[in-house]
Amino acid sequence: MTARSAGIRRRTRIGTRLLAMVAVGALTLGAAHESAPPDDNAPPRDRSPFTGLASPQGPVLAVKFDNARTARPHTGIAQADIVYVEKVEGGMSRLMGVYSSRLPKSLGPVRSARESDVELLRQFGRPALAYSGVRSSLSKMLRESPLYVRPHGRLPSAYFRDADRPAPHNLFVRPKSVLRSAPDADLPTDIGFRFGPAPAGGSPALERTVRYSSASQTFRWSPQEGRWLASFDGAPARGTSGARLGAKTIVIQYVDMPPSRYKDVNGAATPYIKTVGSGRATVLRNGKAYSTRWERSEATGGTSFTRPDGSRMPFARGQVWMVYADR
Repeated sequence: MTARSAGIRRRTRIGTRLLAMVAVGALTLGAAHESAPPDDNAPPRDRSPFTGLASPQGPVLAVKFDNARTARPHTGIAQADIVYVEKVEGGMSRLMGVYSSRLPKSLGPVRSARESDVELLRQFGRPALAYSGVRSSLSKMLRESPLYVRPHGRLPSAYFRDADRPAPHNLFVRPKSVLRSAPDADLPTDIGFRFGPAPAGGSPALERTVRYSSASQTFRWSPQEGRWLASFDGAPARGTSGARLGAKTIVIQYVDMPPSRYKDVNGAATPYIKTVGSGRATVLRNGKAYSTRWERSEATGGTSFTRPDGSRMPFARGQVWMVYADR
């Protein structure tokens, strides 16, 4: 064997050993990755941070829904990633749907926004907000907010009236038209929700009701459907398709709701829902009620929900309802 051929064989053996080492290292890293526990600091990138489900994510759109008796049934609530239930003046209730995963052709009936909606929506970055309008004193505040506000008066082509419903409970919006007018609206990011199997503990619960002075929201566990079925003011909440509204996870968040600086046309003060701070919350899932603590340190950040042992409270994957209740 010549010196040249021996050198070639040595280099070949060294290269083979290096390739084997790289392959083993890759397998080891892959195994470590597969067995690593999920990151508690952020949802997986391929899943919605709002629902925990794998789905394409579009820009974030928030829509204010009328919830007066004559405004029901609602169109498009079932397709929202998150449904917020808010108290408004006179002790009535109003809904807000947050959309990113699915966009129905139309949503409504649409109603007006409130001052505290800005604080609530800042956690989504710069989402688009669709609503019917507000009093002139609040309109300036909303226009100067970081949100992409798209009310009926500013973008009339995106809205239409349903002649089969009584005014003012007949205004609907085309969400795709709203988002076309706000091409820079932010995509979904982590707002504090965590998803996973139901933890141990919790108290058996079949029904919970949140009451305002002129409205009630009841959620009853359905073992057959594996979710909480919603009722408004004692009547089953339904979409225009006739399907019952509800979700696998209902969060009752106890907050301060003092009078805001704005009033309605009748002079009644609008509640300001304080979503920055901390307090107690009840998470309903899997037929149980879990006592948790909520915390949100700033308007631009999300809300964490922790159990008494300090661990994060996991939600069931799917639509989440956030119901604000008086502290």
